[in-house]
Amino acid sequence: MELFREWLCGRHLGIELGEETNAMLDGVFSRLVDNALEQPRLFVHRDYHSRNLMLTASRPPGIIDYQDAVRGPITYDLVSLLKDAYIRWPLAQVDRWVAGYAELALRYGLIDTEQESQFQRWFDLMGLQRHIKVAGIFARLYRRDGKQGYLADIPRVLDYIVEMRARHPEFAGLAALIEERVRPGLENPANGMD
Repeated sequence: MELFREWLCGRHLGIELGEETNAMLDGVFSRLVDNALEQPRLFVHRDYHSRNLMLTASRPPGIIDYQDAVRGPITYDLVSLLKDAYIRWPLAQVDRWVAGYAELALRYGLIDTEQESQFQRWFDLMGLQRHIKVAGIFARLYRRDGKQGYLADIPRVLDYIVEMRARHPEFAGLAALIEERVRPGLENPANGMD
């Protein structure tokens, strides 16, 4: 998640983060790490999204770009797929898919009934973690590697973060930072966005 602070806020947008903002981000990052650590672990692709799936003549789809696969939180790949950085599904549909996945995870013994009641929160907070990281990665891909195409996807990723303020008001400070300082910086043509 430090990629957000270093590459998006700092190197890409030149935002000076004061002590209070840095403390807020430290608290957000800590809560999101705790959320990830409390989830059951299983195999995660870590980059399981639309651009890494291929249609095949049979099921399941072809999967590419799995070199970073590890054991990780149960909601990680689900977030990657349902809150994709490149396409957006309506939130109500995403919630239905998450509930269906949690039901299947319970049926197959991946989670227990107590964990099922936490599953939506796990998913939402894993989304925050992933999108904070991805926004920083996209800025780094532009600044360090000259890959401008990723800049157009940063606003969608930030929208996912801001959207969660209604469900999880404890992250209102992060949403405010994005709305008040990050988004205006992205609108500046000097930062590669027209």
